[in-house]
Amino acid sequence: MNLVSLTEIMKKLFFLLILCFSISNSFAQLPPGQYSSTNKKAISVFEDAVKYYSLGNDDNAKESALKAIEKDPTFIEPHLLIAEIYETRNQVQNSIDEYIKAISINPKFNLSNFFNLAQMEMRLGKYEDAKKDFQQFLKKPNINPDSRDKAEQQLANCDFAIEAIKHPVPFEPVNMGEAINSNLDEYFPAVTADDQTFLYTRNNRTEAVHMQEDFMISTKSKGAWQKSQLIGYGINTPGNEGAPTISADGQLLFFTVCADKVDGWGPGRKGLGACDIFYTQKVGNGWSKTYNLGNAVNSEFRETQPSFAADGKHIYFVSNRPGGYGQHDIYVATLNDNGSWEHPVNLGDKVNTPGDEESVCISADGKTLYFGSNGHIGMGGYDIYVSRMDDNGKWGAARNLGYPINTYGDDHSLLVNAAGNLAYFASNRAGGFGGLDLYQFDLYESARPGKITYVKGKVYDAKTKAPLGAHFELIDLESAKTMITSDANSGNGEFLVTLPVNKNYALNVSMPGYLFYSENFALKEMSDITKPFIMDVPLQPIDTGNVVELKNIFFETAKFDLKPESKVELNKLVAFLNLNKTMRIELSGHTDNVGDKKMNQTLSLNRAKSVYDYLTSNGIDAKRLTYRGYGESKPKVANDTDEHRAMNRRTEFKVISK
Repeated sequence: MNLVSLTEIMKKLFFLLILCFSISNSFAQLPPGQYSSTNKKAISVFEDAVKYYSLGNDDNAKESALKAIEKDPTFIEPHLLIAEIYETRNQVQNSIDEYIKAISINPKFNLSNFFNLAQMEMRLGKYEDAKKDFQQFLKKPNINPDSRDKAEQQLANCDFAIEAIKHPVPFEPVNMGEAINSNLDEYFPAVTADDQTFLYTRNNRTEAVHMQEDFMISTKSKGAWQKSQLIGYGINTPGNEGAPTISADGQLLFFTVCADKVDGWGPGRKGLGACDIFYTQKVGNGWSKTYNLGNAVNSEFRETQPSFAADGKHIYFVSNRPGGYGQHDIYVATLNDNGSWEHPVNLGDKVNTPGDEESVCISADGKTLYFGSNGHIGMGGYDIYVSRMDDNGKWGAARNLGYPINTYGDDHSLLVNAAGNLAYFASNRAGGFGGLDLYQFDLYESARPGKITYVKGKVYDAKTKAPLGAHFELIDLESAKTMITSDANSGNGEFLVTLPVNKNYALNVSMPGYLFYSENFALKEMSDITKPFIMDVPLQPIDTGNVVELKNIFFETAKFDLKPESKVELNKLVAFLNLNKTMRIELSGHTDNVGDKKMNQTLSLNRAKSVYDYLTSNGIDAKRLTYRGYGESKPKVANDTDEHRAMNRRTEFKVISK
């Protein structure tokens, strides 16, 4: 007897039950259990075929079924058994042929055969044929409600697919090449926001190990991906690691680990359920030990396929925990200000369905979600969809990405880069290096997420030049809402913060023992978003005489009334002074050289006093504060251009004493 898995045995037993049900309910005038044939020899041989099939011996089952047909060419059940054997072997066209033969003998034998035939036709993209056969099935009286719902959904899928094929979307996939792909399987890609680091899963299987999933990593040099390398032991283990997601700045890596009987959770890894999400943090050019994300996110059920948002505060993932809409739903967990994760929230019925959702990808704009599903109307199997979040934080209706991105096969595992113009996916299409290869393609315009840019550089001690693992906050100046949080690499000071466009931001960089650093990014009316901001951040130690420019203090032209958006920076200064309770500072106002010198002097003094008044009204002791106006006497740069004059119009504070 051939060895078969428990799953295969159960599937075969299920088919046999269905077959027996089909036989006993085909004709009302026939007694239960009677075959469509009265030829005893044919029946005897067919019953041998059923026994072989139940034992997993498909070859002998098929041979006996063919003999039964030779003895009685009108015998329907052997054709159904052979159709099932072909289906399990993924010989779909052969399975279709057998169903057609069975139906041609007697279309009324059991209208369920039309359903099974249509399902096979869907798997080959024969949508017109499948539509007709689903319609035939729906003529059957007293259809099981679940079967009726399935057939009606598949009819809708047929209609969608027929129209989608008539109106294809742009799609020209390009193999990522031998630096990334091999004769093994590569899948589940991840990429940093600057498109400079590419991470993915490879099945490094050997003869001794059927599945050995490890992470590969590649960096870009002169516009080309370099030969990928194993990410290293500590993350890769003798067990399987899969479905990675990397933070926008490349400093955090989240991935899935599933327990098995051989390797358990891997060295030093403790799990809470069948599959858990783990993470590791980059330190210099290496990685820390891996940690379980904890029981706020992970459960006794399966948590898989994480996608970490560019804001550093949300992680999306797939789980089969109870209470969802289907067997696998998409959830999101939020990171609190205290560093703990809130209980995950289901994304709702606009995204999740009674079917399965998987392969989630949250774009860098934080409002565009790509995912795979077999529950939404599409091409028939797993398709890729996009949903967009509205201004109230609600997810909109899922939209199919269209044909030929989606086909009659199962399509999923799509990753869209931060810029939104490139998408990556895995495919075993012809012309690759072997198995599943990774491909990229230009994502058509209407399917792209909101545009973003980013600021990138290093943060260091202004005095010693030592790298610092400072904390970054990107704040929407209009709403005062913190949009993104992240931390620089503690080993080399590298940082990257994404900047969704169409808003104006304050960037605040802080670290204990240092004066904070602020920067302003006015992107609301920015026309050119193709170039990122590259800058280094020197943090000054808290020493007497050191000066901080407050780049997010705003006044109307020639006036000293604080604009509302100045409160973001002013509140940061209040918090900083409350943290450093003995510090005394001087607030200073500065102007350019346009206009009357005496008026500029007065304006700068009044602007400094406006900041002074705000601080004192918010609890800062006036004894710790002084203010001065310097007018145009202390320019940062020459007043020779509009840009330089804008740089000279500024507000600062200087440490008088610690």
